[in-house]
Amino acid sequence: MDQHTKPFAVVATIEELHGYFIDDLEVGMTDVYVRTVTETDIVQYSQISGDDNPLHVNEEFAKQTVFGGRIAHGMLTCGYISSVLGTKLPGPGCAYLNQNLNFRAPVRIGDTVQTRVTVKEIDKDDNNVICEAVCSIGEKVVIDGTAMLWVPNRAK
Repeated sequence: MDQHTKPFAVVATIEELHGYFIDDLEVGMTDVYVRTVTETDIVQYSQISGDDNPLHVNEEFAKQTVFGGRIAHGMLTCGYISSVLGTKLPGPGCAYLNQNLNFRAPVRIGDTVQTRVTVKEIDKDDNNVICEAVCSIGEKVVIDGTAMLWVPNRAK
């Protein structure tokens, strides 16, 4: 079991749980998260976020819109980007500073979203990293953009 798959309860030290440190990162590093959107995802996201826009939760309403049916919350899909950043690349210990996203196409129940994050720039003086993020369904990009993160130094 590697450091990223251990349950939190069995991790003894911060070193075992920690993701990449700033000096470990290289431009071009990439990681991926894949998830199929479910009805449960949308209902739970609506409940937890308080966003019960009928576009997401009411099929009859959503059928009358330009989308022709219910769509997933955009921020639910953005959460997949957060999953890669917070658990894989750079991983545990990093913190969001900024994110810019473009919503290109809707995501629906049953869609399998592949989220790919790639390191684009590293500023070791400020411990900042800029990553490109792309969420896609097959070849169709549904969200793209960038995220700036703070990544810690290795303890000396």
